[in-house]
Order: sequence, then C-alpha cells, then structure tokens
Amino acid sequence: MSEDPVKRVLRTWAAALRPALLMLFLLVETVLADAGSLSAAVALAATAAAGSALALCSLLTARCAPAVPRTRVRTAIRDREQRTAFLPQRDPDARGRTRPRAPGRPLLTAA
Repeated sequence: MSEDPVKRVLRTWAAALRPALLMLFLLVETVLADAGSLSAAVALAATAAAGSALALCSLLTARCAPAVPRTRVRTAIRDREQRTAFLPQRDPDARGRTRPRAPGRPLLTAA
C-alpha cells in the first residue's frame, strides 16, 4: 500500500523546516532577554529570512534531483565489474610469493 503523497510532502516540509524553527526559537529567547531592542529585532528578522530561504532552496534542490532507478545502479555495477581486468596468478611458486599453507595443525605461538 503506497503512502498518500500529501502526507509525504508534509513530512518532507516538516523535516526541512525543523532546524529553521529551532533557530527561530533560540533567537526569540535572545530578543526577549535583550528587552526588545530594535537591533535585536532586525537581527531576528534577517536571520529568519535567511534561514527560510536556505530551507526553501535546499527543499527545491532535493525535489529537482532525478531519481536513479535501482536497475540502472545494478547495471552500472555489473558493467564496471566486467570492465575490470583480472589476471589470475599464472605461477603461484614464483620468487617472492609464499606458498599457501595446507590445512593442518595450527602453528605454536609464542607465550
């Protein structure tokens, strides 16, 4: 069962605006503690406008990004795997290569 698109948009908006609302709440406390001076009110308005613009831009940017289907991601991984050159070891006994150990008794370790 798919989710209602209106609920999905509201949840997205709520997630995008949550940091802006927190910042606004903290600035309102600052303005009230400053006894309501004009400079604090202007700072609050400028910060709220900048935060709202930032939230709106980030939301619009996230909505405009194209969704990549999973099949394309799988195909890209498979294509990359097929392009990767893999050369098996032709001579495992070549100089500088250690011989793989056969399963058997474990080696004694230093105590």
